Amino acid sequence: MVRQKRVLVAERHGEIAGMVVLVTEDEGFFIDNVVVDPALQGTGIGRALLERAEAEALAAGHASIHLFTAAGMTENLALYGRIGYAEYDRRVFGEAEIVFLRKQLH
Repeated sequence: MVRQKRVLVAERHGEIAGMVVLVTEDEGFFIDNVVVDPALQGTGIGRALLERAEAEALAAGHASIHLFTAAGMTENLALYGRIGYAEYDRRVFGEAEIVFLRKQLH
């Protein structure tokens, strides 16, 4: 993944605290994955990674950024909504309902 996609890593006290994987695709600038060490969730690392991803999208000339998550990931959906992501689609894949979100960038 590191060789094929852009990966940004967050560190805390010299340890990896989280990462975000970014992809440019036909639909635009895409957050492929956001991961935060479970012990550090709720400390702002995920939000900081998302903000950095948004800055990367703007720097690359994109007017928006998008991502998706499982409908059951209610904490993630709440965070995305608080920071300006809006749902634009829902699809069912197997037994999972997937929520697609986009944020317009300034």
